Amino acid sequence: MKKSFKGVLFAVTMLVFATVLAGCSGTSSSSKDVEASDYPSKPVTVVVPAGAGGDTDANARLLGKYLEEELGQPVVVSNVTGAGGTVGANEVLDADPDGHTVLFFHNSLLLNRILGLTEDSFDTFKLAGIAVLDQGNTFMVSGDSKFKDLQDMVEYARANPGEVSIATEVGGFTHLQLLALQKDQNIELNIVDVGGAAEKVTALLGGHVDIVPTSLGLVKDYVESGDMRSLGIMASERMDLMPDVPTFVEQGVNSEFEKFFFYGFNPDTPDKIVDAFSKAVEKVVTNEEYVKEAEKFLVTPTYFNQEEANDYMKKTEEKYIDLNEDN
Repeated sequence: MKKSFKGVLFAVTMLVFATVLAGCSGTSSSSKDVEASDYPSKPVTVVVPAGAGGDTDANARLLGKYLEEELGQPVVVSNVTGAGGTVGANEVLDADPDGHTVLFFHNSLLLNRILGLTEDSFDTFKLAGIAVLDQGNTFMVSGDSKFKDLQDMVEYARANPGEVSIATEVGGFTHLQLLALQKDQNIELNIVDVGGAAEKVTALLGGHVDIVPTSLGLVKDYVESGDMRSLGIMASERMDLMPDVPTFVEQGVNSEFEKFFFYGFNPDTPDKIVDAFSKAVEKVVTNEEYVKEAEKFLVTPTYFNQEEANDYMKKTEEKYIDLNEDN
């Protein structure tokens, strides 16, 4: 009888233990669901690996204003500069994967790995999609520059190797544009590393360089005032927002570059949280009020979901690898 009782007691004990385990497991799963459904539960920090005053910063802040309405929490932009964007990118990778710290960056992240600055790239992050495309990448000169158009500059540079100075951030998006132009037109430019977008504009206004590659939307006020002129945009065709600006292609230069701005999370971030953020971005990009405000930067609000963004960035990376190998 004792033996039988012990056996029953053991069986009951194990049954209770199993039930407790099942209950704990169910609670854990339920907690994860609650966490995702409650996201965000506090302010969301958007890490921008660029200084204030540039196009990345401007786009992040405008998007952030509308994202606050969709997420129901403050969206705080944090400018983290250094090492071509890798410092800011690492801050997101080192953050808690709870969805409250997200990267907002552009093409330079791809170049950082191609140029050997880091092992990380777009596929290191869990993408939340692309929000903006900028097809107004341009070369700007001062209003009184001796260069009347792009071919005028190219011909002068070919006759005077290394004399035409052009600003960039070595290893950044504009640096690749310069390398591509030199190869396509068989010219040699005097490439000057001055830093980010705001520093490039300052360098041109101060007369320290002859040309600045930048986003046309970032300097349109200087164009309207006559302090700067555009030599053309690196798009396949003229843009509706800038119909009077010729493309590089129509001026005989085979150079096309499109800048994209994307969001990326720590790769351990739960899919449900990334999906929730991505859906909020989609709503913002299709918001007519946001689209109207974005036009002042001469950019095209364009939503690519996670999968579309990954495919697009993969193809862009392959293009950059080919360009880098040719230089």
